[in-house]
Amino acid sequence: MYIARNSQIAARQLGDEMIIISTRDSTLFTLKDVGLAIWQAADGRTSLEAIVKDKICAEFDVTPEEALKDAESFVRELAGHGILLVAERPIESCGQ
Repeated sequence: MYIARNSQIAARQLGDEMIIISTRDSTLFTLKDVGLAIWQAADGRTSLEAIVKDKICAEFDVTPEEALKDAESFVRELAGHGILLVAERPIESCGQ
C-alpha cells in the first residue's frame, strides 16, 4: 500500500501538531505523534510498510505487527475523508 497527501485539502502545522480540514466533508483532524509521522512520510513513493518500519517502529515503542495494523486503520480513515490517496503501486504524481 502506498499513500500520498491529497493536495486538495487545507493543512497547517502548528507546533508539534498538524491541523487538516477535509474539503470533502469539512471534517477537522489534528495529527500528533504517530499520525503526524505517517502524514509527513506520505510521499506516494514510500510504502506504508516501509514508513512503519523506518519511522514508526524506529521512533515509538511498538511492534511492527501492531504498528502496521494501526497504521492501515488510520490510513483508511483519512482516505475515507479524501485526505490521503491510497494505491497498490507508487503514486507518481500526487499534486504536492
